[in-house]
Amino acid sequence: MSESASRDWNPGAYDRFRGLRLRPALDLLGQVTDIPGGDVVDLGCGTGAAGPVLRARFPDRRLIGLDASPAMLEGARGSGAYDRLVEGDIAGWKPESSPALIFSNAALHWLGDHSRLLPALADHLAPGGVLAVQMPGNFLAPSHALLRATAARIIPERLAQEPYLPPVLSPDAYIRLLTHLGRVEGWETTYIHRLDTPEGGGHPVRAFTQSTAMRPWLAGLSMDKAQAFVADYEAGLEQAYPRQEGGSVLFPFRRVFFVLQRD
Repeated sequence: MSESASRDWNPGAYDRFRGLRLRPALDLLGQVTDIPGGDVVDLGCGTGAAGPVLRARFPDRRLIGLDASPAMLEGARGSGAYDRLVEGDIAGWKPESSPALIFSNAALHWLGDHSRLLPALADHLAPGGVLAVQMPGNFLAPSHALLRATAARIIPERLAQEPYLPPVLSPDAYIRLLTHLGRVEGWETTYIHRLDTPEGGGHPVRAFTQSTAMRPWLAGLSMDKAQAFVADYEAGLEQAYPRQEGGSVLFPFRRVFFVLQRD
């Protein structure tokens, strides 16, 4: 997942919301029915949150986890769920043999060119194999739009040329993209998370995004600029996600799903 070890993920910060991030994986797995013989691959496995449920569902299959982050793979190793863990980039990944299931929970939005990537992943599958994918779809919500607005004020040189295009398409777009390869089902779900004030203070949504969506913006900033960025972002979050009694907030989070079963 990370570009390099020097910019590696923080497994502890990511796993603070492990339960909230696992629920979409369970919902995705619930729509995977029969698969042929072959390996099960957890693509972008992170710290291995989905590993135990994949192992329980497919106890007799070889379970392989792939991720680009050494720190996250170390967390996955601790789960004890995987037969093999591989450090590598999803975009260039080629399996040793055709998998029965390629399962990817909250990883593929970090990669571009989905019109090329997803058919290429599907081509790796065994006949009758399944590609099951979940990705965040919250990129136009305040949690993410405020990051871009803050960047425009604090680090305008980091902004790409407008207009901004979300990296994740709609479910129907993925159905159209993959329908020539087999049977595709797509859907979206908006989860309403209740987030508590994090230890040490700050806005709850900032605590949620700091280990994921905030990472590219804060990477390489001086301490002063990073602090200015966080302060500006939190001011916007206080308006967009007001506190409930007790300090928690309600945080709607949209996610996009699809399941392809190859012909």
